[in-house]
Amino acid sequence: MPHRLGLPDLGVGVGLRVPHYRHILAERPPVDFFEIISENFMIQGGKPLHHLDRVLETYRVVQHGVSMSIGGPTPPSDEYLAGLRKLMARTRTPWLSDHFCWCAVPGANLHDLLPLPFTEEAISVVVDRAKRIQDTLGVRLALENASSYMSFTSSTMPEWEFISRVADAADIGLLFDVNNVYVAAYNHGFDPYEFVANVPHERIVQIHLAGHTNLGKYIIDTHSDHVIDPVWDLYRFTIERTGPVSTLIEWDDDIPRNIAPVLGNFVRGRYTKRREQWRGPRRDDETTL
Repeated sequence: MPHRLGLPDLGVGVGLRVPHYRHILAERPPVDFFEIISENFMIQGGKPLHHLDRVLETYRVVQHGVSMSIGGPTPPSDEYLAGLRKLMARTRTPWLSDHFCWCAVPGANLHDLLPLPFTEEAISVVVDRAKRIQDTLGVRLALENASSYMSFTSSTMPEWEFISRVADAADIGLLFDVNNVYVAAYNHGFDPYEFVANVPHERIVQIHLAGHTNLGKYIIDTHSDHVIDPVWDLYRFTIERTGPVSTLIEWDDDIPRNIAPVLGNFVRGRYTKRREQWRGPRRDDETTL
């Protein structure tokens, strides 16, 4: 299968997290790639960059950001983009990702991924900024569908239409978070399979999988546990339509000091992905057994 948007399938990876540094550097587990949070390494020096360089000796590394705030009141600063480019020169990340969200106002970072209104005006703002950011960074930008717990009464379209139109108009990739689709569908009462079926599959350059916390009336996207079976089922449905796509296991809260639970999800992800790769991509009008 050809590379999507000129980008390779890196296999199945996990997020690079501090409690696992010792094991990773000593044992070099057979993970296909690691993903880092860009902002944790946008510094002048010290232990984070030392550990990153050691990881880069063996593994591919992909950068994922949480502070771009592409839909915020102001666009990302030139200083922030320069910091990303400096880190990119170190990691040689094949693409760079962040979220469809806003998380900052002038003078303050709110440290949360807040939802956007799904409107024509928001599409125009995000498309213009995404084009500029992609041109400035010189690599493919991919934006991720965020989990959400509220919606705007001003929205005029479903989320999948919003992210699809932005991706097509700006010519960017999608980082498709399958767990976030499941969480948002549960919280807002829509069909997660309809969401997956209606996005441009050819623009999905990476997939995220993670655990969450179900509180009954709503789900919080905590990344604090194993990926649950319904999310694995939705992942399988997704890669039936996309074909092979780089897949990342996230575990960001209540991180086990032993990396074994994270690697357990990695192994299941690799098995699922390879099985669907063998079966080949499926059209939406075909029956899934």
